[in-house]
Amino acid sequence: MFIIFFVYHQFILPYPKSDIGRQVEGIFDSFKDVMRTFFQKKQIAAGIAFLLLYRLAESQLVKLATPFLLDAQEAGGLALTTGQVGIAYGTVGMIGLTLGGILGGFAAARHGLKTWIWWMAVAINLPDLVYVYLSYVQPYNFTLINTCIFIEQFGYGFGFTGYMLYMIFISEGEYKTSHFAITTAFMALGMMIPGMVSGYIQEWIGYQNFFVWVMIATVPSFVVLKFIHIDPEFGKKLDSD
Repeated sequence: MFIIFFVYHQFILPYPKSDIGRQVEGIFDSFKDVMRTFFQKKQIAAGIAFLLLYRLAESQLVKLATPFLLDAQEAGGLALTTGQVGIAYGTVGMIGLTLGGILGGFAAARHGLKTWIWWMAVAINLPDLVYVYLSYVQPYNFTLINTCIFIEQFGYGFGFTGYMLYMIFISEGEYKTSHFAITTAFMALGMMIPGMVSGYIQEWIGYQNFFVWVMIATVPSFVVLKFIHIDPEFGKKLDSD
């Protein structure tokens, strides 16, 4: 299947005219120039802070969501089976994530990223409240649990659209592809570091307090939005005429 996709993309997938090869005389000189131009971008400190902090809460939640669903109720979990977790996250959650991402793309294309970035931050953070609810109530109703997961994943899909678009925005310039790769590294770092300590935090304070902590961890996501600049026209779909 991947070979078929490769052939399709090789000959049919559209690409921008700016996506051209470069004559590289010295790989180390080119690497230094890529890094230098990236860190010399305007408001790069605020941009990196955004990449690291926008998903601070989600990066911790995602590591403990599955253990929470699987753990026994005596341990504070929901005692779902592995199959039920697969349905909840692999089917219901994936549908919510996909629909949220599609809606986020349509919204940004209609009014631009700057108009929607605050709403996207709300969408990626506020639905985490469903886990606070689930941890305190510990419901047995599988439909209710699926509904909560759908809401959280839908919000994550909608909010993550803003993150991806900002990565594209901050990568604009001479080394667009290389700079996007750097933002991807910061994206991974922003998920890895909080995720490394999330398990220790949960063991220390329990599921209920952990999910309350996750809600507190959403605050930096909103604070950093005050310091980034986004072109009001960026993300809008251009008319063909």
